[in-house]
Amino acid sequence: MKKGDSRLVYSCEQGKMCPKCQKPIKQCCCKKMTAPVAKDTIVRVSRETKGRKGKGVTVVTGIPLVEAELKLYAQKLKKKCGSGGTLKQGVVEIQGDHRDLLLSLLAAEGWVVKKAGG
Repeated sequence: MKKGDSRLVYSCEQGKMCPKCQKPIKQCCCKKMTAPVAKDTIVRVSRETKGRKGKGVTVVTGIPLVEAELKLYAQKLKKKCGSGGTLKQGVVEIQGDHRDLLLSLLAAEGWVVKKAGG
């Protein structure tokens, strides 16, 4: 193994470390600076029950925002729906079936919105 090939992954003093900037995860600036990867410009709204014991959630994918902005926008959507939810890997999940409400809210932002799934 070469001398430059080793990287610090975990420190007892700092905890988990970012592999790119070598700073603690809480102080990492890599995630904040990265722009979302835009595959297409369509925001898709669908409903899923897979892996949730039959409980349905509304899934919103393709929102063209950076991670920090997307987190704030997901909170705004959850408040408008009056429901809980989460943000996982750039995908907004909102508890319950709120597809019609979300279609109108997302279209008001000026994005192209499609209802996906059945």
